[in-house]
Amino acid sequence: MNIEPIKSESDYRTALTRLEEIFDSPVGTVESDEADILGLLVDEFEKKHYPIEAPDPIEAIKIRMEEMHLRQVDLVDAIGGKSRVSEILNRRRKLTVEMIRNLTTRLNLSPGVLIADYQLVR
Repeated sequence: MNIEPIKSESDYRTALTRLEEIFDSPVGTVESDEADILGLLVDEFEKKHYPIEAPDPIEAIKIRMEEMHLRQVDLVDAIGGKSRVSEILNRRRKLTVEMIRNLTTRLNLSPGVLIADYQLVR
């Protein structure tokens, strides 16, 4: 096992190729240990060079709705009437504290995700 820091795109591609080769190595082998370490190095490189922004509150709600196979009508109890749900999901109205509390429970989302600021459509 000869592991070096990932300092460039070339190092990154080489690490990914090696990781793909040894990914399914049996636990407890040298290759398995190497895969664990390479995975950590690749993850750190990707966090630094390819950051993924967290979705805004409305996108987070829509993503969770899709995951849970929910429709807008399924959020009426958490947000209000059908028109209120539509206004929220179409960014015409901001979430209230009460809505955030209800959605946190209904969709199992962190309140921190839902309290982030987002732009309304005018």
